[in-house]
Amino acid sequence: MKQQNYSNYKRYYPPHHFIFLPFTGALTIFCFIKAYNEQDLRCQWILLGVLSFCILYLAIMVRQHYALGNQNRIVRLEFRLRYFEFFAKSSKKAEKQLTFGQIAALRFTDDSEFEALLNRAIQENLSPDDIKKSIKNWQGDYMRR
Repeated sequence: MKQQNYSNYKRYYPPHHFIFLPFTGALTIFCFIKAYNEQDLRCQWILLGVLSFCILYLAIMVRQHYALGNQNRIVRLEFRLRYFEFFAKSSKKAEKQLTFGQIAALRFTDDSEFEALLNRAIQENLSPDDIKKSIKNWQGDYMRR
């Protein structure tokens, strides 16, 4: 498996991202173009365009909503466990000082960098992107499918 780092950690699901979504988006655009050009069937094309847009919107939002909700809970639990392993105390105080994005970015740090980068994130209010860019030994998330 390829070594994961900042430039390649994002993941796509090709059937969804590169086939279904573009097809549905193109269908929506096609329908509205046809509605503009074909006066006699305008109502039918608008209806089909609105329907395809609704399917596109729902496909994007529902998929993201459920997946991100679960992912966010898991990332928080990972942070709490890791924090407890390092400091043998609750992470509640640190969590109140960090945004979820910062917590998510810290998951890619190596154990040798975790404490220092956590302290920097709190003290300097580093953005999630700055945290990721500061990681010297990126720990990839290879469990994603």
